[in-house]
Amino acid sequence: MYLKPQALAAAIGTLLCASAVHTANAQDAQPPNEAARTLDAVQVTGSHIKRAQLSGVGPVSVIDAQAIERSGATSVDTLLQRLPASAGFAGSQSNAYWAENGYGTTQVNLRGLGINRTLVLLNGRRIVNGGTGANSSVDLNMIPVALIERVEVLKDGASAIYGADAVAGVVNIITKQGFDGAEAAVRYGQTTRGDGDETAIDLAWGVTSDRGSLMAGINYAEGGTVNMASRAPCGLGEEEGKLVCTGSSTTVGGRALLADGSSVNFNQVLGGNGDFYEPYSRKKHNYNGNPTLNAVNPIKRISISVFGDNQLSENTTVFTELMYTNRQSDQLAAPGGLGVYRRINIAADHPTNPTGQDLWLQRRRLEEAGPRHFSQEVNTFRGLVGVKGQFGTGWDWSAALNWGRNTGVDGSDNVANLDRVDHTLNRSICSPVPGAAIPCGDYLGHGDLSREVLDYILYSSRDTGGNEQKSFTANLSGQIFELPAGWVGFAAGVEVRKERGWRNPDPLTVLGIGNTNQQDPIAGEYTAKEVFAELAIPLLQDNAIADSLYLNLAGRASDYDLFGRDYNYKAGLDWQVSPSLKVRSTYATAFRIPNIPELFGGVAEGNLTTTDPCSNWSALPAGSTVRNNCQAYGVPVGYVQPGNTILTTSGGNADLKPEDATSFTAGVVWTPEFLSGLTLTLDYYNIRIKHAIQRIDGSTKLKTCYETPGLVHPFCDASNFTRDPRTGEVDFLSSRPLNAANEHVTGYDFGALYEFKAAGFDASVSADVSYLQRYDVRPYDGAELIEYAGKITGGRGSYAKWRGLVSVNASREQWSGTWSTQYIGRADDFVAARGAIGDHAPSVFYHNLQLKYAVSKALDVSLGLDNVFDKKPPFIQSYTDANTDTMTYDLLGRRWYARIGYRW
Repeated sequence: MYLKPQALAAAIGTLLCASAVHTANAQDAQPPNEAARTLDAVQVTGSHIKRAQLSGVGPVSVIDAQAIERSGATSVDTLLQRLPASAGFAGSQSNAYWAENGYGTTQVNLRGLGINRTLVLLNGRRIVNGGTGANSSVDLNMIPVALIERVEVLKDGASAIYGADAVAGVVNIITKQGFDGAEAAVRYGQTTRGDGDETAIDLAWGVTSDRGSLMAGINYAEGGTVNMASRAPCGLGEEEGKLVCTGSSTTVGGRALLADGSSVNFNQVLGGNGDFYEPYSRKKHNYNGNPTLNAVNPIKRISISVFGDNQLSENTTVFTELMYTNRQSDQLAAPGGLGVYRRINIAADHPTNPTGQDLWLQRRRLEEAGPRHFSQEVNTFRGLVGVKGQFGTGWDWSAALNWGRNTGVDGSDNVANLDRVDHTLNRSICSPVPGAAIPCGDYLGHGDLSREVLDYILYSSRDTGGNEQKSFTANLSGQIFELPAGWVGFAAGVEVRKERGWRNPDPLTVLGIGNTNQQDPIAGEYTAKEVFAELAIPLLQDNAIADSLYLNLAGRASDYDLFGRDYNYKAGLDWQVSPSLKVRSTYATAFRIPNIPELFGGVAEGNLTTTDPCSNWSALPAGSTVRNNCQAYGVPVGYVQPGNTILTTSGGNADLKPEDATSFTAGVVWTPEFLSGLTLTLDYYNIRIKHAIQRIDGSTKLKTCYETPGLVHPFCDASNFTRDPRTGEVDFLSSRPLNAANEHVTGYDFGALYEFKAAGFDASVSADVSYLQRYDVRPYDGAELIEYAGKITGGRGSYAKWRGLVSVNASREQWSGTWSTQYIGRADDFVAARGAIGDHAPSVFYHNLQLKYAVSKALDVSLGLDNVFDKKPPFIQSYTDANTDTMTYDLLGRRWYARIGYRW
């Protein structure tokens, strides 16, 4: 991307004519001079330049240590996913089956643009991606909540500052430092139904001196289980205007299609007549899997951390950050079903077939084997060592080596070996004699499978994988010269980073023998070399139209060994109109690089159901676009597609390029003089993403190409499909990901903070509200625009237009308390028919309460209650798990916790 003068001029012009950037920081409420004294030489998220005014670097929200403690959260994802700026999909303990980064992982998704478009930093530096191998974003499980001093959330494109992936924004997690003494805390809680217990034990020790500091911490957290059926007894669907249990058509007795076209189901009663069958009935035979699923899955985390620094000389300090986290997580899943990944045909004369007809066993659940248990064990290590110092007047420098490595082992029990299933049905090689090497199996009827057959066909899968990150960074900041309005701030730096990811599925999964999705091994790496520079230029100071006016500029050049060079810039104005009014705006470019699976995912070929638009093209009306294009392409007259499938190539695409984005924010911060302690902010954001990575199926590519006059659509390129010049058949078709989509999101953020005293209490009220004006996606050129704003989707999550979080805090002597309310506005189900039950989710309020009593300076006790009024989640048609969107709504109900902390 190259700097466009007209875009920069538009950004500056818009700022000068109005509104809206939001920052939820108490510092905005301070008069400028006081802020300058208290925040002098502080570096905050959004800039490498140390500056006095925290509110001048962009729309930054800060969650400080007190707010973190008041939230009662035991995991970082809980903390971040409550933010109104979060939307869409992100993994958590209550939606582990949806986790894009692997079961058990947790993430944050700013603006709902995707977890891989939010950059997560730890103390301003990158963190290795997490999960069970070849992952696309940070697993927040690796960062203990007890170590966090504050979280800074920059809701602005920041690739010019931090590099790739900072499209929707940046989450910078700042850990505690300079701790002197020791601290221990124990927290326990559970739901009011007596399940979902949570335990957290935190120990910290630190010592400081005039030469340096050292802090160490051990953190343990364990979350219990909540069974799905305890919250949603069965899967629901609408029939005749009522909600009824629907269940899965993978039945325990086996559902089959007979040669005469009739659909039957075999014996469902354990110990019943094994030869019984009857017409299949969805109401009678479907399987309720909720008792064999969890609404919340168990997880254990133990973390060991060491942070230290030591002064080598008056102006030079060495520092280090060492972190290790072990995560063990489990998920419960319904017994596996046969017939999904391999067709099972049973002849009329087969000894187990009582129908007298050839049949196709469409689905058979292996209920006799019991539920499946998925498990993961993930180890993550991050080590950083660096040197920092000062020289001259106000110049700072630093250099650091950062190494992170994540390895994981995951798998599942009770997985069927499909080759062995075939063997048990092949009477020429299996034997009904007890103790046979290959026992014969009877899959037609519940309970007919013997223990011998189950032991023969079932196995436990084992996958391995990991991620690794190595980087070197060096930064310099200071003041280069003085203008009439003040000193010009400057920062520059270099970064060299190597990212690697790998995943090795179980050998039977790779061969397509396991009763699961076939997967190929993934392995890939890339190296980035980057240089950046920033300027903070004072334009006016103590002027008639401005107390101060700063122009902020940043640029970054990136060189990737896989993609070549990319250039990004950022420009902003920070205008302190008066002591009580600030107006500011930013315009920035950003980019996201393809992740390891998108680039290096195993390439495979398979015959997929595909419609060829040129089939029988010569019978189409003369002059039709499809007829003309098929003829121009050279498809023979009279060509007819020989079948309903085409051999299709899928997997990663090494030719992918980075996504490009632009972001614009404009806003105002107002601290009215007539009401001391009040700060109001308003923020407008506008993000456009071009060349977004999207998977397009083969039928869509062919249809779009031949319906485009003149065959000029990019899908007509030979990289997408080719034909045999003699027969006209498609002999190559790709469904691998492409840089094909465009996305556009706009909205507003409103923030308010009011600090006051009343009846002897120190009190505050804070509000953070987000309005999603639009989120539009065009999957490829020529496709219809998909409008997500105000919708709930089955795969992307919820995009309610309105979200909010309001907190009321009060303290007096030893007592303090917080009442917080989270608001999620109405959203319509993306696919449900209007007027149907569950066609929308109504507005929802969740209320949380915490009380704290300081017994002494060393000892404090806290009690909390989440979802005080036990609000139930809404029924949503698009979701089968728990009948609701577990990424958005609270499935657990009312729950309490207690915490004891002691310091010495």
